Amino acid sequence: MERSEVIRIINEFLIDEIEVEENRIKEDARLKEDLGIDSLDFVDVVVIVEREFGFKIKAEEMANVKTLSDFYNYISDKVNSK
Repeated sequence: MERSEVIRIINEFLIDEIEVEENRIKEDARLKEDLGIDSLDFVDVVVIVEREFGFKIKAEEMANVKTLSDFYNYISDKVNSK
């Protein structure tokens, strides 16, 4: 799957499911500080990623994911390594 497709899917669920304002979605946006994704939102993100991409997010793998770009790369790498 192309990274651009991963970005499109992630952005759609951030806007539709997590209710992040579209103008706040930028690659350098920090997940917690800039997008306001809290622990409850993250539970939804985990469910959505599993549904959309077919794998479970492991907490220890997310330790270095701070920005939206990091998250795109993490998802893209996992999808393309299956």
